[in-house]
Amino acid sequence: MSQRARSHAALEQRLGYRFADPDLLDRALTHSSALSPAKRIERSYQRLEFLGDRVLGLVVADMLYRRLPKANEGELSRTLNTLVRKETCAIIARQLNLGAEMNLGTSEARTGGAEKEAILGDVAEAVIGAIYCDGGLGKAYELVERMFGDQLAEGHADRADAKTTLQEWAQARGLEPPAYIQAARTGPDHAPEFTITVALGDFPALSATGPSKKIAEHKAAEAFLIAQNVWKPPA
Repeated sequence: MSQRARSHAALEQRLGYRFADPDLLDRALTHSSALSPAKRIERSYQRLEFLGDRVLGLVVADMLYRRLPKANEGELSRTLNTLVRKETCAIIARQLNLGAEMNLGTSEARTGGAEKEAILGDVAEAVIGAIYCDGGLGKAYELVERMFGDQLAEGHADRADAKTTLQEWAQARGLEPPAYIQAARTGPDHAPEFTITVALGDFPALSATGPSKKIAEHKAAEAFLIAQNVWKPPA
């Protein structure tokens, strides 16, 4: 067994699924930078990511419908958006160690592509799409419910999206939408750290840091909501 085959076998154990067609898993892990332009549509993860994104949305919507019987449509929609956004998909990708399994072009690998939030989120969706193609909706459902259900159970998605909540809170008080300002960017290109400040009306500005602008913005919004007693601090 080759090293790559052994690596894929270990990944299948983490996924709890064995592929009948290993080529699907190969494609799900292959970034377009590793391929010639003529092969990118057929051999990269892009088409599987497109499919996996839709499968993920369907499964999470069904999961929330069953698990949150008292939630209204707006609450379900906000929780769905929190669970399926790229940042949450990237968390799942890291839990599965998908970055180490990816096939990246030399330049992308050199600049830390295996740790980039957007790429990790994409490859997580591509793997879901590959399982759907290989084993059907039932097998994809099992993976999504196990991995994303943990996110819900651990409290990562039991609140509405922080930025959405803050914007709605501001609108209800007749305030202008919050402004998110990049205060600093530190670290190397492959592992940057962003500091984002959120400013809203005459309230004290608050800052937060994260590995991407979006994550830092969400953290800053959450800090603001906690400071104004809109949300309780996490336990």
